[in-house]
Amino acid sequence: MAHNPILKKLGFNATDRVVVINADDIGMCQATLTAFSDLIYSGLVSSGSVMVPCPWFPEAAGFCRQRPFVDIGVHLTLTSEWDGYRWRPLSTRDPASGLLDAEGYFYRNQSMWERPDPQVIRAEMLAQVNQARKAGMDLTHLDCHMFATLDTRLVGEYVGLGFEERLPVLMVRQPQWVEILSERAINEWEEQGLPVFDHLREMYLNKPAEDRLRQAREVFDNLPPGLIFFMFHPAKDSPELRAITDDWRQRVADYETFMSAQLRDHVRESGVQEIGWRVLRDAMRAGA
Repeated sequence: MAHNPILKKLGFNATDRVVVINADDIGMCQATLTAFSDLIYSGLVSSGSVMVPCPWFPEAAGFCRQRPFVDIGVHLTLTSEWDGYRWRPLSTRDPASGLLDAEGYFYRNQSMWERPDPQVIRAEMLAQVNQARKAGMDLTHLDCHMFATLDTRLVGEYVGLGFEERLPVLMVRQPQWVEILSERAINEWEEQGLPVFDHLREMYLNKPAEDRLRQAREVFDNLPPGLIFFMFHPAKDSPELRAITDDWRQRVADYETFMSAQLRDHVRESGVQEIGWRVLRDAMRAGA
């Protein structure tokens, strides 16, 4: 495997396994915030991604203002998937924008968009970044909820926003992404200075909650060389969380697993090296 340019720049070898462990959906509900706080201080986590349109965003922003050392990015949110718990765009309330469903919320899934307007999507993403910065957050990265921008019609706006804001966006050189976006496009963005991950791994929410520690250990044991983005969805058990989503057990299990000393020790003994988004952001800016 070729030596990832950003890893080479940071002083890692081509055979090193370097992972960013990212907590997704921060601010989606209150249970995600208490989980993230615990993980930052005592658990196995590099960074988090916050959902700006969601009700608990102000609390998430306050948490990060008080802890500027935390690597936090915007989990660009263009969809609203739950049945009884929804959120709306920041940039528009116009049904003609194509962002709102019949109830006035984001569509539940990007597959429901009829003809997404890249400029409308760009305006909404920028509104979320601006809101996070206005709230005093020192952003380290951008990624996208439900991978909604993994689309040839929209990815240029997504990557372009990252360059404009001097923030790395999640981009992965793995078969599924290459098939959609093309290897040429990914290589061009990398040549322009965008850090590109070699692999993506995650704790799948459709897998059993009861066996989470074994699942996590297995994923870490099988990490290949290169730069890896590892995502999971931690939350603490609460009536609110249980009311929002059927996969609350998996989210609670993610929190408990990544708080466990067993997993922390196992990862550290395995030779896997953990970094955060901040070093990628700073390297990107230094090379601009």
